[in-house]
Amino acid sequence: PWRWRCSPHRGAAGCPSAGQVRAAFLRFFQERHGHRRLPSAPVRPRGDPRLLFVNAGMNQFKPVFLGTVHPRSELAQHRRVVNSQKCVRAGGKHNDLEDVGRDTYHHTFFEMLGNWSFGDYFKEEACSMAWELLTEVYEIPRDRLYVTYFGGDPSLGLSADEECRDVWLRLGVPASHVLPFPMKDNFWEMGDTGPCGPCTEIHYDHVGGGRNAAALVNQGSPDVVEIWNLVFMQYSREVEGNLLPLPQHHVDTGMGLERLVTVLQNKRSNYDTDLFTPILDAIHKGYRGPRYQGLVGDADVGRVNMAYRVVADHVRTLCVCITDGIYPGLSGAELVLRRILRRAVRFCSEVFHAPPGFLASLVPTVVEVLGDAYPELTKNTDQIMDIINENEAAFLSSLERGRRIIERTVQQMEPSTNFPAEVAWSLYGNLGFPLDLIDLMLEEKGISLDSAGFNKLALEDAKRKAGGPQAGQLEDTNMCLDVHSLARLQSSNVPATDDSPKYAYTLGQHGQYEFSPCQATVLMLYRDQSFQKEVGAGQRCGVILDRTNFYAEQGGQASDQGYMIRLGQQDILFPVESVRLCGGYVVHEVTAVETLRAGDQVQLFVDEAQRLACMTNHTATHLLNFALRHVLGYNTEQRGSHVTAERLRFDFDTKGPVTVEQLQQVEQVVQDVIKRNEVVHMAEVPLTLARRVQGLRAVDEGYPDPVRIVSLGVPVESVLTRDSEAAMQTSVELCCGTHLLQTGTMEDLAIISERQLVKGISRVIAVTGGQAKQAREVGQCLAMEVDSISLRMNQRSTSIPEMQNLSKEVGQLTKVVASTAMPQWQRKELQTILKALQRTANTAIKKLEVQQAEEKAQNLLVKHRNQPVIIDTVPTDSLSILMKVVNQLCNKSPGTSVLLLSPQASGEVLCACQVSKNCLPAFSAADWAMAVCAQMEGKAGGSPVVAKGSGNAKGMQGALNTALEFAQSKL
Repeated sequence: PWRWRCSPHRGAAGCPSAGQVRAAFLRFFQERHGHRRLPSAPVRPRGDPRLLFVNAGMNQFKPVFLGTVHPRSELAQHRRVVNSQKCVRAGGKHNDLEDVGRDTYHHTFFEMLGNWSFGDYFKEEACSMAWELLTEVYEIPRDRLYVTYFGGDPSLGLSADEECRDVWLRLGVPASHVLPFPMKDNFWEMGDTGPCGPCTEIHYDHVGGGRNAAALVNQGSPDVVEIWNLVFMQYSREVEGNLLPLPQHHVDTGMGLERLVTVLQNKRSNYDTDLFTPILDAIHKGYRGPRYQGLVGDADVGRVNMAYRVVADHVRTLCVCITDGIYPGLSGAELVLRRILRRAVRFCSEVFHAPPGFLASLVPTVVEVLGDAYPELTKNTDQIMDIINENEAAFLSSLERGRRIIERTVQQMEPSTNFPAEVAWSLYGNLGFPLDLIDLMLEEKGISLDSAGFNKLALEDAKRKAGGPQAGQLEDTNMCLDVHSLARLQSSNVPATDDSPKYAYTLGQHGQYEFSPCQATVLMLYRDQSFQKEVGAGQRCGVILDRTNFYAEQGGQASDQGYMIRLGQQDILFPVESVRLCGGYVVHEVTAVETLRAGDQVQLFVDEAQRLACMTNHTATHLLNFALRHVLGYNTEQRGSHVTAERLRFDFDTKGPVTVEQLQQVEQVVQDVIKRNEVVHMAEVPLTLARRVQGLRAVDEGYPDPVRIVSLGVPVESVLTRDSEAAMQTSVELCCGTHLLQTGTMEDLAIISERQLVKGISRVIAVTGGQAKQAREVGQCLAMEVDSISLRMNQRSTSIPEMQNLSKEVGQLTKVVASTAMPQWQRKELQTILKALQRTANTAIKKLEVQQAEEKAQNLLVKHRNQPVIIDTVPTDSLSILMKVVNQLCNKSPGTSVLLLSPQASGEVLCACQVSKNCLPAFSAADWAMAVCAQMEGKAGGSPVVAKGSGNAKGMQGALNTALEFAQSKL
């Protein structure tokens, strides 16, 4: 059934392709051992803000290991799973970026083959399956394989994993090939806390020949490499550092496809396998230089082979990330991807001397190599190429700007000083200018960077980011049930919370929403990671009830707030501050105002105004999603959303900024549906049935089965009819959120913000109801103000102060328009008008200043006929006009040097001067202005030809005398 057989010792002929190796792994576990085959999750992590990228096969199964998976979700039903997972290790804890290219085995993107058991099989079966696959299916010689196991840790009271060792010995592995290792090598941990356990690794000896290579295992030898890691999750690391046995044992295995293919194709480098050779060939075809030879270090002259490896690896990563919705940007994963792209562009440009567009030209080859395994790549080829080309052009432009900034800064530096750290940090942080390139350019000029200053700025930046909202703060221990607590609830037969009452609301006769009351029993109180029978007054705790009408935060919708009362005690309110769903249990965060006990009967009251606002905004989000797809095209994909009582946020794919006309059209589509007061149909249907709906976004395994379908205007039964296209004509989504029953309640929707988060992803923020109405009213008021300024501007005042006031008004109004909640289409329109008005005002001011300067210059010329030096006072409104008067005088009388003072109503005296070029270098304008302004207790500066300054009116007469004396001494 395997169609191919291959042993590395038989040479390369007939060896399997990477595609065959991947397929054989998946088929082996699926067909021989009853595993459910799952597709790879996207490399953008879902619901884990601490991860930049999915970096291991187990990431998508974390909810299972932690026990937080919803018991009715498809994911919770799995017992045996197999897949090939796309992984990226760049940035964060697992960061291979800078190592890529230096050797022949590091990658930023790789594929992780894995099989999992969730409370099903354990060590015996896991080891047996692995040995069977490697030795019987892949036919790897047994004498080349070595296995390691956990040798124990007395300090933690952990004995050696002899159970695992004995399994390997029973499978026939020689004792000399079964090796114990300490915690750092053979004990796997998910993080500082959480599920963990001993692991067993399988290593391969590339040399073979009957030798015993046991001494080289785990020693960093390129000849003996780890190919498969089998983790046995049987403990949980607590906050205090101690280990507790897990209520359920799991198996998590991972084998890098690239390394496995290297073994099976009898190669010594991953880059020599058919996962990379087509890409390397495509690079060579465009480069027209030497072929890839696999050289490293000093042997790699000109870093040509390193460039091959960097570009081949990075273009794979770019293809996968962009396809999965991570685009080069300015923070988080997007920033890391920007660095990957820019690193690849530099090697293309500096080593291959390739023209722009070369990197993107490799995309079709990557799609050819990986497209069969990950078909999503084949749908996005053009988009990937466009995004790479746009970002490459932006980077090359930034490099040019950076070079100019470095040149200018070096020219202004004092001799024998270091390059300023602030400038280098700005280049690095704002322009994305690579640090090694800054060093290289400075080295060429014989200048050093202020490294201490730079490192200080980097440290301050790291501290600032660490203190941000994504710094991984500790979760509230009263709200998040850990794996042991969840197991305790399940073993005590505490039923999952019935939260169906959250959907129990109706529309009254007069259009008001009526929320049904909910009575419940306190089952458990949770505080400081332990269950308690009672909680005293003033203490915060998590309350688990048998049923609830509170909505727990999920699906992008904020949780309900409200209060509960004990039956018979109407006057004592227990405030519910937030609500969270954890493994099917709804945990209410409550501050006890009196003693609260398990068994208490309570009545629940949701904050109805907040709930209704969330319902309105959630339905509006669905409607906005439909409208955007309707206007921008049905390939517009949602990338994220968040709904609160105040507003809604929606992120989506876009090829460019949304235009004013498109924003108006989107709002119009929404308003049409609101006016029709469409019925919002909701129904729970089996997941298998929901998958049939045409146009529905990919169904996530986290959804509980049955799933809830929300359809605007079309009954769910119609949407589910085979071959029905109803879902293409309206909004139909899977959603566990709470919604309006009719769209008319929304009243209005206004998009008050739209911006590009990164190239290719836009974010809109919208408000509904009264807030939308208010935003429109504010927009109309601001539009009238803009019209008023336009009219006054068209009257073309001849007064400079009047025009300056108008210009100031335009500037202030521009700030107000930018920061006020108003329809975004109108904001864009007003910003365009204000920009034009600002240009008109600036042009008018300059024209009036020139006219005024000409008049004053003419009068002064008449007063000082044919004089080599003109020194005088003149009334002007600004230093800008004074400079123009000086300039006009010098233009009309080329041999004359001029210094003018202009006293202001504030008591300040302005000074401007220009020296005839005939008088240089003996006569300097800068020295002249400084001497004069010093007399007035002021300051001045400029060049030998032109200078300006200011001082105090008390010293003006002495300044005029100084000006004449200084000029006479130089002429």
